[in-house]
Amino acid sequence: QVQLVESGGGLVQAGESLRLSCAASVRTSSRYPMGWFRQAPGKEREFVAVMTWGGGSAYYADSMKGRSTISRDNVKNTVYLQMNSLKAEDTAVYYCAASLKLLSTSYFREAEYDYWGQGTQVTVSS
Repeated sequence: QVQLVESGGGLVQAGESLRLSCAASVRTSSRYPMGWFRQAPGKEREFVAVMTWGGGSAYYADSMKGRSTISRDNVKNTVYLQMNSLKAEDTAVYYCAASLKLLSTSYFREAEYDYWGQGTQVTVSS
């Protein structure tokens, strides 16, 4: 069983930055694809970013390209999501997730992930 705990959310002004963290209970970050999703009020959960197996590649949702960076610290078993130039529409609960599927072309889909964190709230005021 893998446990994921997100942190780093909060209330910020538009244009500011936040770094979210996802701490794993086991060594997942370098072994498994790790993704970030978000869910805004009244909307479905959507893909934000993913770092593939071994950290070889990172992919981002169009809405986050150029404004976010996913990274990992293998020693700390932690994955990060650095978000810059935040906008009001980035307000959401952000979730990290771990996938047991080492090779997939569908990491943007929730169904590809096996473990989820409880989420951390990000609120961006305009």
